[in-house]
Amino acid sequence: MIRLGRIAYLNMAPVFFGLDAEVEEVVGVPTELNRALLVGDVDLAPISSIAWARNADRLLVLPRLCVSSDGAAGSIQLVSRLELEDIRTIAVTPESATSVVLAHILVPDAEHVSLGEAADATLLIGDAALRSAFEDPTPHHDLGRLWTSRTGLPMVFALWACADMHPPGVAELEEALVASVRLSREHPERLAGEAAARYGYPAGFLARYFERLRYSFGAREREGLEAFLELAKDAGELDAVPALR
Repeated sequence: MIRLGRIAYLNMAPVFFGLDAEVEEVVGVPTELNRALLVGDVDLAPISSIAWARNADRLLVLPRLCVSSDGAAGSIQLVSRLELEDIRTIAVTPESATSVVLAHILVPDAEHVSLGEAADATLLIGDAALRSAFEDPTPHHDLGRLWTSRTGLPMVFALWACADMHPPGVAELEEALVASVRLSREHPERLAGEAAARYGYPAGFLARYFERLRYSFGAREREGLEAFLELAKDAGELDAVPALR
């Protein structure tokens, strides 16, 4: 049975909505799943884009799936009362890899400190970012929106990847994941209702959130990924931009 990584956030709800496959789910935050995939504790997982790029020689990318947004993502938030150009310190979540690099690219003059330390801004991702955007009146800067405003391209936060020596059935599992996303798009009210019952947010709020997210790894997403990695290299976060395998 394939050990399938699942990010422990709401953004995975469409991918697992109607998944018709026998798998062993391994749940964790992005940085945990990055490590699990690289050490062989899972067979297939959504891996942070920057973590894939730093280990591309060891991984194969599924060609049809990603986690991205074309504009506001909803769950990647820089929380601050200051304008971006005035931010000098950012407290960053330990759960993210890609978003930390994206914050470095978008706010290059800011020093990063650990979450919980005093800072001009706080970087939150996933359900913590959603909850903050829903409850906290402090201004929130959506990094997906800022990225697309700057580049005109989608922001690819994660790719689905497996090791070179992967177990049989990965291609069939990819097809099942794609089919699950397709089913979730065909039944958005059911998706939002089930997620609302499980996570406690209003269904309308979740429906708008799920509409923002993209899971197909198409030509524009690949262009956006390459642009992100080029800027990550320029920022000293990546030695070289790898080719997709």
